[in-house]
Amino acid sequence: MIKKFIFFIIALCILSCHSTQPVARTSKPVYRKPAARVATTTRKPTTSRPVVRKPIVTKKQDAKSTTAKDVEQTYEQAKEETKSSGNETVYSKSEILEATTRVKVTTAMVLDYIAQYKDIAKNNMVQYGIPASIILGQGILESGAGTGPLSILANNHFGIKCHKEWTGPSVKYDDDAEQECFRKYNVPSESYQDHSLFLTSRSRYLPLFQLGKDDYKAWAGGLKNAGYATDPKYPEKLIGIIERYQLNKYDAEVLGNPFMPINNTFPASVNLTAKSDLYQVTQGDTLYSISKKFNIAVDDLRRKNNIQDNAISIGQSLIIK
Repeated sequence: MIKKFIFFIIALCILSCHSTQPVARTSKPVYRKPAARVATTTRKPTTSRPVVRKPIVTKKQDAKSTTAKDVEQTYEQAKEETKSSGNETVYSKSEILEATTRVKVTTAMVLDYIAQYKDIAKNNMVQYGIPASIILGQGILESGAGTGPLSILANNHFGIKCHKEWTGPSVKYDDDAEQECFRKYNVPSESYQDHSLFLTSRSRYLPLFQLGKDDYKAWAGGLKNAGYATDPKYPEKLIGIIERYQLNKYDAEVLGNPFMPINNTFPASVNLTAKSDLYQVTQGDTLYSISKKFNIAVDDLRRKNNIQDNAISIGQSLIIK
């Protein structure tokens, strides 16, 4: 009896102890601390747009308005000076032409001008009796070989002012005085014809027509004496252009005379004994190519022909022996 009672008490104690302890749940998920994450900054997406590159415009361009500066820049780019084998070709020489304006031109530009207007000059020589060399020489000098402001804006290639009898269109340009009136033509050929009419219709130019048609030096001096230009060096400039570009050959063609090239670069003491001693420069020639052709040093060519640099001109005669 006592044993049963003791057993009952022990069993009751065991039951009470189990009722107070928490029940272990083996199925409860194990908590794991999350791994550290790298903080990132999320930026709001932007809408990409194509980049539009606008052309660089230095000034407002108008197809209907072209200034003299625009034309000069374009022409300069089109006539960029060329080089050949380290030597200047006959096209790369540049010079300053100054009459009604001051411009820098290359030999190529002058040659192009001559090719464009030589026939007009020859026809005017036949019709009016003015040497073609004088007509072309004045056209080159007065218009800057067609690049000067007056020739571009007014097709005026001879710097002829309006004068009281002119009733045609005109432009204002600073010359001997501010905003002087100059004649304007529709095309350059009108300027060439008006130049011939200008000389033949004024009494002060009449003495010129008593001179020989092949005497360009006398004509150049006569133009200055008659008051065509105020520049005291006008005859010298005009003669220099005629001789450098051999413009007197067009006088010879009109008159039917044989043409003798101007050897204005020869030293005074040179005595030419035979035609074989000379070589006439043609297109594409350089001092270097000529020296190789005739087996002569470039320095010797310069010395024999009194040439200071590498510049030579088409039609120029060089001493090669």
